[in-house]
Amino acid sequence: MDERSPVLPIQAAADLAGMHPQTLRQYDRLGLVSPTRTAGQSRRYSLHDVARLREVARLSAEGLNLEGIRRILDLENQVLALAQRVRELEHLLADEVLNRPGRRVFAAGAEGEVVSVKNGTRIKRSNAVVLWRPRQS
Repeated sequence: MDERSPVLPIQAAADLAGMHPQTLRQYDRLGLVSPTRTAGQSRRYSLHDVARLREVARLSAEGLNLEGIRRILDLENQVLALAQRVRELEHLLADEVLNRPGRRVFAAGAEGEVVSVKNGTRIKRSNAVVLWRPRQS
C-alpha cells in the first residue's frame, strides 16, 4: 500500500481534508480531484487525493476561483509528466553515449581473447593460481 492506494471512503477523506463530503463531490464533478470508483460506484480516495484536496483549499483561501485552481493543477500535472519524460530521455542518452562504437574499450579476457567493455568498467580477474610447466622435448 502506498500514498496512491484508494482506500478512504468519502467521509474519511473529507475529515482528513477538513471539508464537507458534498464539497468533495463537487470537486469530483469539476475534475479537480477524481477519486477511484469501486464496483458499486462509491468513491475511494487515496492520501495523494487528500493532499490535493488540501492544496485546492489552500488555493481557494488565497482567492483563486475553481477554474483557476483547475488550470493550476493541470499545469502542475503537465510539469510532473514532462520532468519524468526528461529523466527518461536523459537515461536513454546516457546509455546511447556509453554504447556508441567509438566509446568502447577492449581488454584481454581470462583466456587471452579480446573482450569489448564499456568505458569506465573493469574486467573481473581470476584469483586462481595456475601452474605451468614447459614441455620437455
